Amino acid sequence: MVLYQFIAQDIRKKIFDGIYAKGSRLPNQAELARQFSTSRVTVQKALNLLYLEGLIEGKQGSGSFVKGPESVYDFDTSIYGGMTKRLGHLGKLTSTIVSFSVSFPNEKEQEKLKINKNDPIYDIIRLRTLDDVPLMLEYTIMPVLVIPGITEEILHGSIYQYIHEELKLHFGPSPRRIKADKPDKYDIKYLDCQPDDPILEVEQTVYLDNGTPFEYSQTRHRYDRGDITVLATSVTSSKHYL
Repeated sequence: MVLYQFIAQDIRKKIFDGIYAKGSRLPNQAELARQFSTSRVTVQKALNLLYLEGLIEGKQGSGSFVKGPESVYDFDTSIYGGMTKRLGHLGKLTSTIVSFSVSFPNEKEQEKLKINKNDPIYDIIRLRTLDDVPLMLEYTIMPVLVIPGITEEILHGSIYQYIHEELKLHFGPSPRRIKADKPDKYDIKYLDCQPDDPILEVEQTVYLDNGTPFEYSQTRHRYDRGDITVLATSVTSSKHYL
C-alpha cells in the first residue's frame, strides 16, 4: 500500500470509529502532512480518495469536513477489528448467544482453517444488536487449539478484544466474499425479516499476523441496515479494462 492510500485508510478508520465525527473539520493539509511526515501533495491525493467515496466534503476557505458514512451501520471492508470496535461507541452493542458448542470440523472447515478432522472447533452463532435493533447474525467457527479459553462470558462481549488483550495475538488479513441470499428461518426470527426480504452475507477467513487462520465465518445482514463499501485502489494494467 502506497503512502497516500495508507493516509486515506487511517482517516477513513477514524471516521468510521467516530474519532472524526460527522460534521467535524479534519486537520488541515499542513497538519496532516506533519502527522504523516509527508508532503501536502500526498495528503491531497489521500483526501481526494475520501472525496470520491463521499466520506468528506470541502468548504471553500474552511477546509475538509466529515460528510459520511451515510448510516451508522455502514460497513467498510478495508477496516477490520470486530463489531465492538467499529460500532461500540455509537450505542449499546449487545451480543446474544443463539448457540455455542465444541465439535469437530467438516471438510470445508478443515480446508478454511487448515486443521485436521480431529482438531476441535468452537461452533458459535450470535445475534448482534445496537440499541436493541438487530444488525446481523454471526456464524463463527474457530479452532480451539489456536484460540483457547472461549467462554459464554467472552461471547457476550468482544471475542476480538479477548484475542488481542488476553491471548496477546495480532490480526492479519481477512479476505471476504460478499453475496446476496434469501432469508432462512433464523434470519426471519432473529433479524426480523420478511420471507421476501433480501439478505447480504459476508463470508470470510481471518488470519493472525503469522499467517495462521483463526476464524471462518458468515455474517448475515438485513438489506436495509447500512451498506458495505469496497475500495478498489488501482488498476495496474490496461488489459484489466473491459
